[in-house]
Amino acid sequence: MHDQNDTPAERPETPQSEQGAQMESPKPAPSPAPETPSPVQEKAKPSIEQSLDDEIAAALGDMSLDQIMDEEDRAKSTVQITSDGRRTRNGMIVAIQDKDVMIEFGPKSQGICPAQQFMALNDALPEVGSKHDFVVERFDPFDGLLVVSLPGAVQKADWGTLEVGQIIEARCVGVNRGGLEMEVDKHKGFMPAGQVEIRHVDDISTFIGEKFSCKIIELKKAKNRLVLSRKAVLMVEREGQKKATLEELAVGQVKTVTITSIQPYGAFADLGGVDGLIHISDISHERIKNPGDVLKVGETMQVEVLKIDTSGDQVKIGLGRKQVMSDPTAEVLQELTEGSETTGRVKKIMDFGAFIELAPGVEGLVHISQVSHERVESVAHALKKDEIVQVKILSIDPGRNRISLSIKAMTEAPARSSDGNSGRSGGKRGRGRGEAIDMTPREDDPAMRKLKARFSSNDLKGGLG
Repeated sequence: MHDQNDTPAERPETPQSEQGAQMESPKPAPSPAPETPSPVQEKAKPSIEQSLDDEIAAALGDMSLDQIMDEEDRAKSTVQITSDGRRTRNGMIVAIQDKDVMIEFGPKSQGICPAQQFMALNDALPEVGSKHDFVVERFDPFDGLLVVSLPGAVQKADWGTLEVGQIIEARCVGVNRGGLEMEVDKHKGFMPAGQVEIRHVDDISTFIGEKFSCKIIELKKAKNRLVLSRKAVLMVEREGQKKATLEELAVGQVKTVTITSIQPYGAFADLGGVDGLIHISDISHERIKNPGDVLKVGETMQVEVLKIDTSGDQVKIGLGRKQVMSDPTAEVLQELTEGSETTGRVKKIMDFGAFIELAPGVEGLVHISQVSHERVESVAHALKKDEIVQVKILSIDPGRNRISLSIKAMTEAPARSSDGNSGRSGGKRGRGRGEAIDMTPREDDPAMRKLKARFSSNDLKGGLG
């Protein structure tokens, strides 16, 4: 007999009892015949292929897989099965249109894949003619195209398999005060307004009806809570664009940019994944006080790359708008000549003189000494802003874009006396300023005749004769 402490694994396997085992040796049991599964059992345990066919059929709707696969594809077995049970197909890139990549799987089978998936995974768009594997998501009967994705990129929106961090495709179905209302696999989701775009969007209702890729940043299935972010996907794309832009960017290049932000000191413009600054002094040839008077957010324009500084943690890029524009000052300077006379408008009055606008963007300076022949204590008392004046061009400095003007040169200087002072009628005011005194004898003055008669009397004593 066996010890009571023997484990079942230690006991020999035998179909006979202990009493019979001592008298007879065990006979080998006949091998059981293989059981044939019943139809019920087959239904309970479907084959892998049948399960995949059911999944694809549900995704494609009324369109069968045979209808979207030509005979050549099926003969070559181009459809493969991934580890997660989804079908992949190898296709060739035939075109890149805006945000979509067009793929050809066969003469009668074409597909479409978002370009942002290539940027997110490969940091670059694919080359036309290259071949890649794609995951078949669904068939679009309206366009007659397969909707596919790159393995590991945007995944099929299946509520049962959703996880935080996944990049899925969702549709915007509404908007509220806090953000966008999204729909994912017939479940409601939410996208905060700050997660819609990299930069602030004034009106997020423009996204209603659009379908785009987004990242799951919060998921609580028990509470049916799903929070998405489109910004997270765009940030990945932007990093890829930034790397490509900096590799080919050089000082002196003329680039097309989009204004993204306007500040008091200038405007920021997107070069493609990286921003550059257009300083206020490089926006226009004219003097401007507010960049917002000239530029608008979202406006596209050409600029010249002035400097690239990669020494710090952040890349600093200086851009210039006026450098790619014609200089009105240079054109006007070619037409002006020294000694000529012209008309201008008083644009700015300073303590030392006044700036006169001769043409849009072209100004000349009238120094305080050239305002009038008389002494001018204050330019503001002699001239008024926006006043139209006649001026004479004294000098032109093309290298410094400076023009010297004179207003007093347009009038003759007043006549002066022999002692160098201007002739003025007398009086206490004139004598007080050192002007000439009227010395004309006043013979006809009654007071003078009376005084002369008095002192010419014979009764006078003294030396008057």
